[in-house]
Amino acid sequence: MMKGVHYLVTVALLALASTFAFADDPSPLQDFCVAINNTNSAVFVNGKFCKDPMLATADDFFISGLDIPGNTENQLGSSVNLVNVDKLAGLNTLGISLARIDFASYGLNPLHTHPRGTELLIVLEGTLLVGFVTSDPDNRLFTKTLNQGDVFVFPVGLIHFQVNIGETNAVALSSFSSQNPGVITIANAVFGSNPPVNPKVLIKAFQVDKNVVDYLQKIFHG
Repeated sequence: MMKGVHYLVTVALLALASTFAFADDPSPLQDFCVAINNTNSAVFVNGKFCKDPMLATADDFFISGLDIPGNTENQLGSSVNLVNVDKLAGLNTLGISLARIDFASYGLNPLHTHPRGTELLIVLEGTLLVGFVTSDPDNRLFTKTLNQGDVFVFPVGLIHFQVNIGETNAVALSSFSSQNPGVITIANAVFGSNPPVNPKVLIKAFQVDKNVVDYLQKIFHG
């Protein structure tokens, strides 16, 4: 009888230990964690340390300048002003960020992905053609023409784009489900990597002539 009791107690303790081991809190256990850079330690939590909450000020949660148009005088005719945790320390651990995107007439925000965040875009001015492509094997294209006030969502990790199809400037505001969503611009990553990807790999992957690969690698390596 005692052996049976001991067995049940052991099982119960193991069950409790397992519960504690796999349990987690769905949200932060404090109001905020204002990010600070600490060069005295190699240990990071989500890439940032927390400022003493008693030393936090309103400025830790404030940034200005999104009313200023970005410089679109470049080859793509677009400019992205990202407000992530590196620019707004109060975003740390909150899981959000945003960006202002400016487009010259027919400007393009080229094919890219955000590996750590879903993007929600709202058009403030102008008309944009946007779209994203699903993963293999379907590679379905979802595309839509957006006007002022329209909203579109780009699921996390999927390749997507935005292009101004109007003759006037366009402005959009994007929000992300990450304090640092990251960005991988496809052409830059493939043809502008450092060191360069072996041309034979790119020739076979894209089924193009070596001259095309050489030209693109030269372009993206400046």
